[in-house]
Amino acid sequence: MQLVNSSMAVGGRSNTDDVLLETLNLPEHQTTDTTTISSQRSAVTCLLCPLTFNIDDDKNPLLKHLLDEHKLVIADVNLIGDLGGYIRYWQVRFSQQPIKEFCSVIRTNCKPEDPGEQEDFYLLSDTLTEDKELREYLQRKRLDFILHQLQKERDDVTFKRRCLFCRDKFEGNRSMLLDHLSHDHSFAIGRSDNLVFVNEFLDKLQEKLEKLQCLYCEKTFRDWTTLKDHMRKKQHKKVNPKNKEYDKFYIINYLEMGKNWETVRAEDDRDLAQTESDDPDNWADWNEDTTANIVCLFCSHNSSEMPIMLNHLTETHNFDLCVIKKTLGLNFYQQIKLINFIRREIHQNKCFSCQEKYPSKDELYEHMTKEQHISKMPDRKVWDQPQYFFPTYENDTLLCALEDDDDSDVNKGSTIVLAEDIPHEDSILDDRVLVQNLVS
Repeated sequence: MQLVNSSMAVGGRSNTDDVLLETLNLPEHQTTDTTTISSQRSAVTCLLCPLTFNIDDDKNPLLKHLLDEHKLVIADVNLIGDLGGYIRYWQVRFSQQPIKEFCSVIRTNCKPEDPGEQEDFYLLSDTLTEDKELREYLQRKRLDFILHQLQKERDDVTFKRRCLFCRDKFEGNRSMLLDHLSHDHSFAIGRSDNLVFVNEFLDKLQEKLEKLQCLYCEKTFRDWTTLKDHMRKKQHKKVNPKNKEYDKFYIINYLEMGKNWETVRAEDDRDLAQTESDDPDNWADWNEDTTANIVCLFCSHNSSEMPIMLNHLTETHNFDLCVIKKTLGLNFYQQIKLINFIRREIHQNKCFSCQEKYPSKDELYEHMTKEQHISKMPDRKVWDQPQYFFPTYENDTLLCALEDDDDSDVNKGSTIVLAEDIPHEDSILDDRVLVQNLVS
């Protein structure tokens, strides 16, 4: 295989430098139209023939056609801010000059001993200065449009929508509904200032809920009650960050070309790690990374799979969670309280068995191992308290991975709590004359 550089393939410029912004036919300033850049022209014509493709639904048929029929490959196509505008620009340029003036030529079967006939493939990439400038221009245009749309939604006072989980209706600004979802239902999809196309976002979430789908794991349940109980117990009252269909609704995914929220977050984590202290007792980096691994109760070991973590706890720390659950007869909620209790005690350098406190975690581990206190559970009344329903660490994946034996039937073994009349003696409520006077 041989790479043949054309006169413009690397860093070259055409003799029509001023054509870059003119042939795109995109407005310099967006109007108040709420349609997205990609939806303004969903159908595009092939760069080299009259066939038309709908790239909003799927861009792969167009890319396959370019490769099979025209031997043309567009490099890093996923990094192009507006593929429709990109295609339309190069349609005009290819009609003005031969394709070889803009593309690197990759020649196959160039050696005498290579079988088959010789073919030329064309690579259109940002090694060409004109292509690079086009990509940067489209990225800026997309960001300008997104920021304009964001500001328009922030200023909009005609927003009108019902809550996803209750009968409350909200009119005015979208932030009212988002604050309600966060505070009243513990369902936070992000700050209002960080979201765009909110109505479309809520439509997608509403559609999934109507299909009785969990918004995080996207499993389907038999009825609304079962779905609600699942999302509450599994802490699934959130959207799945790995679902790419949600990326378009978050501003962070538009800020830098080719970078989504995962890339930006990974860079932030690396920058933070460089500034952290080398102190072995510093647990500032305990927070889960983007892989959301399960973190051990007693050390910094983490794993993406629950069986591996359970084996680590048993083999390394002699803490068999399955045996403890069976021996103590723990239900799902009691498991949560026990885990949160242990997390809090370890964070405070306290032995959860004897309540002794130590100056460092190393000394604490040495004590618990020597005295075999890791496998010795304290009295139930110490940890079986309502305060341990609240996680010690945010997004503790271990809690989400706990098994619930009753998850298949939420009504199985449920306990009905009846309100009690509180007895009172010598109360003014018994003195009808006094009560009447007070009311008067």
